[in-house]
Amino acid sequence: MEAERLDPDAARRRLGFLALEETLALAQRGVLMPDPRSVLVSPGADLGEDVILWPNTILEIRGAGRIVVGAGTVLFPGSRILASDGEVRIGTGAEIGEEGGFTIKAEAGATIEIGREARLLGGGSLASTNHIGDGAQILGPIRCQNCRLGSGGSHRHPEPDERGAVLKGAGVARNLELPQGHVIQAFGLFSDGIVRRQSYFHPKPGRC
Repeated sequence: MEAERLDPDAARRRLGFLALEETLALAQRGVLMPDPRSVLVSPGADLGEDVILWPNTILEIRGAGRIVVGAGTVLFPGSRILASDGEVRIGTGAEIGEEGGFTIKAEAGATIEIGREARLLGGGSLASTNHIGDGAQILGPIRCQNCRLGSGGSHRHPEPDERGAVLKGAGVARNLELPQGHVIQAFGLFSDGIVRRQSYFHPKPGRC
């Protein structure tokens, strides 16, 4: 026990994470970490080139879990990904956890897929099986379970109705399927929310 207290990596290893030196070695694979001492990554996490891990991010694998993060994806401070006998797959160029972190938990055989250039922010979470399509967004402290958001362009795409589906507000979203170009804004149960075209919130000048 005394040796463990003197070893700065003892707690990391005991909890199933890479030692600090092993975490630093991720930079050799192109992972960017401004503060690697605050980052926890399990062995076996598959991280693409130019993935950015900001301080206080956690990527944890338990049992037969799997985590794959595509190139150029950003995990902002306070983001946590857990694959406990489940799988989390994140596409390229996604933005996760800005404005309050984000929690993603795939357990007991669940699969969570997050498409390229998706954006998840504001302290929300994904649990159970979810498919968040290319360019789709979850904006706010929303707990999503068994949801499917349609693929489309990113939030930068000039035509709102061609963007990925969006949930915005706060509350719980369960068993929802939302197609490309649509949005639900709700504060409570998203199943009670109104489905609208995204152009409702982003009208072009001169368009009624």
